[in-house]
Amino acid sequence: MRWTLALLSLAWRPAVRAQSLRYDLSTAPELNIAIIQPFRSSSAISSASPSQETLATITDPASLVVPFIGVINGGHVFPGATLPHGMVKTGMDTDAPGNHAGYDGDPKSNVTGFSQLHDSGTGGAVPLSNFKLFPFAECSSFDKCPTSLASRKILRRILPDGTPDDFASPGYFSTNLSNSIRVELTATRRTALHRYTFPAGTKHPRIAVDITNDGQRSSTDPVMTLDPQTAQVKGGASFAASFGPGRYSAFTCVTFKGDGFDLGKPTEFGAWLANFPVQGTTNILQLYFGFIDELGALFTFSPAPRGKTTILARVGVSLISSDQACANAEEEIPDFDFDKVHNNARAQWNDLLGRVQVDTTGVPLDTVKLFYSSLYRTHISPADYTGENPKWNSTEPYFDSFYCNWDTYRTLYPLMSLHDPATFARIVRGMIDIQKHEGWLPECRGATAMHFIQGGSNGDPIVSEFFVKFHEQAAALNVSPDDLYNALLADAENEPPNWNLQGRQAGVWKQLGYIPDDTFSPGGANSKQVSRTLEHAFGDFAISQVAKVLGKADDQQKYLKRAGNFANVWNPAISVPGSPQIKGMMQLRFANGTFNSTDPRHCSIHDPAQATCFLNAANRDGFYEGSPITYVPQDTAKLIDLQGGNQSFIQRLNFIFDQDYFDATDEPSQQIPFMYHYANRPGLSTQRSRQVIAEFFNTSRNGLPGNDDSGAMGSYAAFYLAGLYPLPATEQFLLSSPFFKQISFFNPVFNTTTVIRSNNFKGNPENGTGGRVFVQRVTVNGKPYKSNCYLDWDVFKTGSVVELTLSDDINVSCGSGPDALPPSISTGGYD
Repeated sequence: MRWTLALLSLAWRPAVRAQSLRYDLSTAPELNIAIIQPFRSSSAISSASPSQETLATITDPASLVVPFIGVINGGHVFPGATLPHGMVKTGMDTDAPGNHAGYDGDPKSNVTGFSQLHDSGTGGAVPLSNFKLFPFAECSSFDKCPTSLASRKILRRILPDGTPDDFASPGYFSTNLSNSIRVELTATRRTALHRYTFPAGTKHPRIAVDITNDGQRSSTDPVMTLDPQTAQVKGGASFAASFGPGRYSAFTCVTFKGDGFDLGKPTEFGAWLANFPVQGTTNILQLYFGFIDELGALFTFSPAPRGKTTILARVGVSLISSDQACANAEEEIPDFDFDKVHNNARAQWNDLLGRVQVDTTGVPLDTVKLFYSSLYRTHISPADYTGENPKWNSTEPYFDSFYCNWDTYRTLYPLMSLHDPATFARIVRGMIDIQKHEGWLPECRGATAMHFIQGGSNGDPIVSEFFVKFHEQAAALNVSPDDLYNALLADAENEPPNWNLQGRQAGVWKQLGYIPDDTFSPGGANSKQVSRTLEHAFGDFAISQVAKVLGKADDQQKYLKRAGNFANVWNPAISVPGSPQIKGMMQLRFANGTFNSTDPRHCSIHDPAQATCFLNAANRDGFYEGSPITYVPQDTAKLIDLQGGNQSFIQRLNFIFDQDYFDATDEPSQQIPFMYHYANRPGLSTQRSRQVIAEFFNTSRNGLPGNDDSGAMGSYAAFYLAGLYPLPATEQFLLSSPFFKQISFFNPVFNTTTVIRSNNFKGNPENGTGGRVFVQRVTVNGKPYKSNCYLDWDVFKTGSVVELTLSDDINVSCGSGPDALPPSISTGGYD
């Protein structure tokens, strides 16, 4: 979610307990690779490749991940410790304005604690950041410890290059505070493990547990008890959702242990309110806590007999109860073994990331790191909250942190289709289960609370993406085709009581074929009318493709027809002021069929009104995070026809880039660089997409153009670097040239590996312009392919070798056969 938009929306080393732990991978002599057999498993490959070579396999891809990409200037990326799709995301919290993921890379920001729950890359208000722990090296006395958020905060140690002394890798985070306390974090799915190392000579090491201070400081109804014998803390509270009107409850269970010595029971203990620790108290009922919204527990421990004192804190989390949080902690980390937990987390990340392999020959290390870092962020959200849903009992998986589907449906889930379909299946099962109990598929959600919908019912293309590609494996993956289709029909046909939070404004959509500008209803805000029209059209297209797979011919045609409703808000008479050749726009339309008018520059950097296009019930311009020229990916051929043919379409695309209307932070714009494919100019797509990477993405802390949006920007960049762009809920991927001589995708459900190889690869121009990067010819398993512009899903399903012949001539084409151009509805491609 980014609030400025474009005109056309169309070798690992184990953790070392030292004062500083930082690796500079740019100086590493090798990439932790091993020469092994070329592919994991694919009989099709061994017989299909005429020039198969032994590949250098990256065995520790986690070593190439840079978690700090996008931690400043609005990226809001979470750099802390988590498992793939883990519920617990334990990390540092700061007091910087950009602390949406807790952390901020500004060296002037203060540390306020180390909490257990975060989201990554979001806008809105600060989500989660629950149950902070904070260490004190010395207080003058127990009751003088500055326990409040504002008083306890502290700077980090700053390195000579001016950056904070922080380190992160998948499953691990560490920092050195300015008071010489070292903090290390790792995690299992529902439990965090902290390691606090106090400097030698610390006489009274203390740790505070903060029950109430979440990211918004929104807690109510706190509960907390502490055990003076074991220093176990149980507690919880109710907290506000960050992007909607709801609330959620969360609970914790914290237990301490000495690392290498017997910690014993605490020498001092008590609850605290703001800056007032009260020694000897064990329950917040012993305090007048209703007047102050900050409270928690504080313990003093005996130091280690010699040297530094290292204390482990195990923090279980639950949305059910503090007792369940304790059970989670005992089940997942029974022995407080920090290195074991860290190594297990690292292994899970390596297994997942290692399913995608790249040939690093002739490629700068930063490009390799950018790819694996982008792939990594694809798997931070949504989060696996299975067993932690307090709203109903179910044996189905439960996933949360859909923040939001509008951001992620375009690229995140299609990337999962390529290498992690089993997790994708569990996410889909969880979404269907939510629909069964709440009536509609989830749209935007955090910690069980519904958040505001950004576009349409964008759960539809997500579950459709899964089923179109894995319907033959659905039963084995425990996904019910009937339940999935019924969930889609509920979105398509049933109007919810509040379409701000779930479903669609289905009644008027079915009646008029668009969302009119002048129809008010008590069921939701009368805004985003054009955006919702376009999103609903795409949702219905996705449903039509599921109906096609299921053999429901009448439904397929019904929803294909509704997918064409995008044209109902196309006004051919509107042009861009000062550029009359750019004519024809998506526009607001009244219920009587006449058009209203929105300036085509709306929501762009050229917008005279400087509109934010954010959620606002008073915002009546009809568009959300996108401008009045909008793409329709399922029928781009029709869009070309509406715009006057190929040359006019290319002229418009060039105008968007040349006049700086393109905005890489705007998800609806993600496909724009690849849309030249549909006008048979794939060379222009290749150049534009490479220029996007060169201009907007890098491995620095400022390496993202805006919010990462729960991995939407990560998956987007990963696809561009792979030379692909997905068409969700279809069997096609648009094809360009990868940034690597070779890239392969191992799919564990099919047990196949698909390789895309550029036989005459000659590197990547730094600025993305020119070079031998344009796809001239494509073969699959040694035979000429039908198109140079896209690959069908069968190529990935069966495990194939795709070989590209590259050219330095930008004037390449999709080919000359009847199926050379990517399919569209109006060309019969999805009938």
